Amino acid sequence: MSKNKFDKSIKFLKELFVDNQSALEALDVLVKEADHLDFTVSKKSSTAEFSAPENLKTEGYAVYSDGACRGNPGPGAWGMVAQNWKGEVIFFDSAVDEETTNNRMELQGAIEGLRTLLEYYENNNIPSETETRLVSDSKYVLDGISKWVPGWKARGWKKADKKVPENVEQWKILDELVSEFKNIDYEWVRGHQGHPQNEYCDQLANEALDSEGY
Repeated sequence: MSKNKFDKSIKFLKELFVDNQSALEALDVLVKEADHLDFTVSKKSSTAEFSAPENLKTEGYAVYSDGACRGNPGPGAWGMVAQNWKGEVIFFDSAVDEETTNNRMELQGAIEGLRTLLEYYENNNIPSETETRLVSDSKYVLDGISKWVPGWKARGWKKADKKVPENVEQWKILDELVSEFKNIDYEWVRGHQGHPQNEYCDQLANEALDSEGY
């Protein structure tokens, strides 16, 4: 059980036993004892076997990301996985946000994937010129970073109508991360159409939501 799910269960029980002082005291003891528990048990699937990323011309790396939201806005999650040119999975991860939107989770998945890949490059002395690819089923993310962001930046992070873009802080983070990779490109894949890595990212995000009781 996750910490979030545990807290929700305690809250529900306290409301249920609101007039039972003995039960409330017992729940308080349980909460105190739970401070010593480890709620960090992995909620992620074992990595699946994937074929090597397609169309990498050199010894490069690919990051796949996806986002999910149950309600928009509502609780959401992101998932990401990265492979090297040989097809080896080098990392994967996911996390939940209690109140968010689908677009924010799509962005966060890309951010976390590239952030972790940058750390991997730095820790393994991999040059920033290494071929890098971000793969997503979100045209919002890919069109945004490749087409919209340059114009927003030129206007002081404003759209053509002079309004601030939605999720601008995430866009700034993603833009800064992208600038660290000197040979990066982007690939759009159609979501929920059987693309193995994309489906896996979606699975990670939804399992994270399930684990948190959403």
